[in-house]
Amino acid sequence: MAFNAAELTAMAIPYGIKLISAIVTLVVGLMIANMLVSLTRKVMTKGQVDPSLISFLGSMAGITLKVLVYVTALSVLGIEMTSFVAILGAAGLAVGLALSGTLQNFAGGVMILLFKPYKIGDVIEAQGYTGAVKEIQIFVTILTTPDNKTILIPNGPLATSSIINFSTQPTRRVDWEFGIAYGDDVDKAYEALTKLIAADERILKDPEPFMALKTLGDSAVVVVVRVWVKAPDYWGVFFKMNEDVYKTFGDAGLSFPFPQMDVNVNKES
Repeated sequence: MAFNAAELTAMAIPYGIKLISAIVTLVVGLMIANMLVSLTRKVMTKGQVDPSLISFLGSMAGITLKVLVYVTALSVLGIEMTSFVAILGAAGLAVGLALSGTLQNFAGGVMILLFKPYKIGDVIEAQGYTGAVKEIQIFVTILTTPDNKTILIPNGPLATSSIINFSTQPTRRVDWEFGIAYGDDVDKAYEALTKLIAADERILKDPEPFMALKTLGDSAVVVVVRVWVKAPDYWGVFFKMNEDVYKTFGDAGLSFPFPQMDVNVNKES
């Protein structure tokens, strides 16, 4: 079957218009996508978002926008994309269900890097572990414990549970409870503790140190002591006070009671 020039022209014009429209849509769409990705990166950079998160989200946004542009261009060309989009959606759902735990950790990593509840170097307590944050990855947070163990905690549970951050405040409160024997002079205990506190320059004067008789225990009178120190000095002050109290309470006429129990025996005649 032969076609004359007029018929070929009539058939080619609609397809030519569609082809040109698709090309224009593709070129303009890619330009707009690149502009949006660049703008997104600048906004995140200005907001001091973690560099690794900026790179990752920027790449994800670029891929997503470019896929949308290509799908739109093919639709303008006249290619039916409904079935293709449906297949992509079904495949995405299947992958999402199969990788639900991984995706949860990914989302948790994004939230942590975005809102920064802790940063590298902070000492935190989470999921039953305490340590310094060594690295924040997109799926896990890596801690180093005081005894130099490395712990990898998934970001999903971290983002949805309680976290204690010991490094956000410049000062921390140190608490002790010292037991003295019944019959010992509690004022002498206060005096001895006051001297020890005054002798340690790391203990802050404001807020003032606090001492009080906390409880009358089964075998001891318990004195509570609370002082404030700079955060890095916490453990040094804590251990030094324990040592000094052990060395000086005896010289002050104070004794550390041992747990004891009175047992009454009834003898049957």
